[in-house]
Amino acid sequence: MKFWGFLAAASMIAIPAAAQQTALEGASNGQTELSNPGSAFVGDGRRATWHANVERTERGFRIGRPDAEAALIEFISYTCGHCASFTREGEGALDLALLAPGHMTVEVRPVIRNAIDLTVSMLVQCGGTEDFKDRHRMYMTRQADWLGKAQNAPQSQQALWARGDKAARASMASALDLDDMLAERGVSRADINTCLNDDAAALALIRNGNADRAEFAVAGTPSFALDGQLLTNVHNWAALYPVLAERFRPGNTQE
Repeated sequence: MKFWGFLAAASMIAIPAAAQQTALEGASNGQTELSNPGSAFVGDGRRATWHANVERTERGFRIGRPDAEAALIEFISYTCGHCASFTREGEGALDLALLAPGHMTVEVRPVIRNAIDLTVSMLVQCGGTEDFKDRHRMYMTRQADWLGKAQNAPQSQQALWARGDKAARASMASALDLDDMLAERGVSRADINTCLNDDAAALALIRNGNADRAEFAVAGTPSFALDGQLLTNVHNWAALYPVLAERFRPGNTQE
């Protein structure tokens, strides 16, 4: 199979910018906007650093206070352009408004759609758990650079990468500078090579992604599950915001 055959599963269609703005402005009728001092999104001041708390889970990485009132699962693909957009548009806001004050946890789970997804996901989980967010956001925010290199690679190289084996992963990481990016974050070359060569980790990522597809019927990325239920037709920050605004509307919280 040619390399780009792995990319046949398309990302969700983006909502036009004007529609996104309208959704954000009207999401809460002025009652639960992130900037509203009376919003339940505002922390209680007791501890505002839960966004730095990261734990490894069976299928991903969970950020936030372990016993938080609400739990959001973020299903992503590192080759999904709309996932990169969500990282830029929504993850910082979630940190500030819901994770830091301990209202909610966010668990990031990769859904493996292709060989590049597999390689990047292996690199994202390579290193200390506490640095997961930095690695995740680094690859997402710089996606256009390394994915552009992949798109312009010779067909023979793409065919090699599509195998997804140890040699393919090492070749891909080198050609797309994925390994250099991680080394710049302080991960040693020896550790990077060990991570890329870990077939058990590769199989676990594929198995976990398949399990999420089966359990939650994840059909596209990004997708989200709130308190164990997949959110229908919610595939970007503009659509997620009003759901969270309602969940944390004053008088609607469970704490």
